[in-house]
Amino acid sequence: MQRGFFGKNSRKSGGEVPKARSNSEIYVFSSLTIISIALLMFSNTNFTSNVKNTGLSFFFGVRGGIYEITSLISRTILSINELADLRKEHAQLIKQLERFEELERSNAEIYQENIRLRQQLDFAKTLRYRSIAAQVSGRDPFNLFSALVINKGSVSGISNNMAVVAWQDGVQALVGKVIQTGAFESLVMPIFDINSQVASRFSVSRFEGIVEGQGNSETQLLMRFVPKRARNDIHTGDIIISSGMGGVFPAGISIGRVSGVTALEYENTLEVGVIPIIDFSRLEYVFVIEAEIVNTETETDDD
Repeated sequence: MQRGFFGKNSRKSGGEVPKARSNSEIYVFSSLTIISIALLMFSNTNFTSNVKNTGLSFFFGVRGGIYEITSLISRTILSINELADLRKEHAQLIKQLERFEELERSNAEIYQENIRLRQQLDFAKTLRYRSIAAQVSGRDPFNLFSALVINKGSVSGISNNMAVVAWQDGVQALVGKVIQTGAFESLVMPIFDINSQVASRFSVSRFEGIVEGQGNSETQLLMRFVPKRARNDIHTGDIIISSGMGGVFPAGISIGRVSGVTALEYENTLEVGVIPIIDFSRLEYVFVIEAEIVNTETETDDD
């Protein structure tokens, strides 16, 4: 019985040792198999090439992505800089365009002024009087609605009580007379001044009267002391000229046109409304009349 017991024990112990040894062998065998397979795979050219290609593809993909991102950033920065440059160029072009427009306006104004000056020059050649050309430079600050300031004075030969005429719309007409003279500027009292009186007559019927100002360039003049018998000879639109009486204004200078006639019952004379020929709101250039020109050649021929 003991042998059987011992025999049984001996079988049990003999069976446990091979089992542990077989497990170790399995682990070693499996490891060697995996290593062999790995070595075989790495030794295979296609597998190595595939791994290499996969790595290169991943590397190039990452590099391409980085390049695209950096390119996008660079393009964005360049676009922003180009936009800023375009804005600067646009602003410069706007300024240049404004300068060109100013030059164009200036050229147009100079052209128009040259035309006006040529007209004034042609008019000056036709005057029967020695004249001094001047430009209206302002108005009397103490009499804004009346007196005119011209840019010529005693240095240019101007003195008080000299008549002032102008050429406007192809017509010569009376402006007023010099009432104050400085060295380089003079003050002119226009015919619409409340204190202005001009001895005048109708250019056709030759009836005489006195043209007086009403104190405002927008208000018509008034011709007084016209005989009532002249009523039927006066018509709207008739020209009224200076008569030369009094010695201040030369005879024959146009003053205005008849706008209407008023006959007062208690007066022996007529009152005639007169619209000035000169539009004082557009007056720029004037001529101060110095003296009547004596044509010696004509006198010689007559003798």
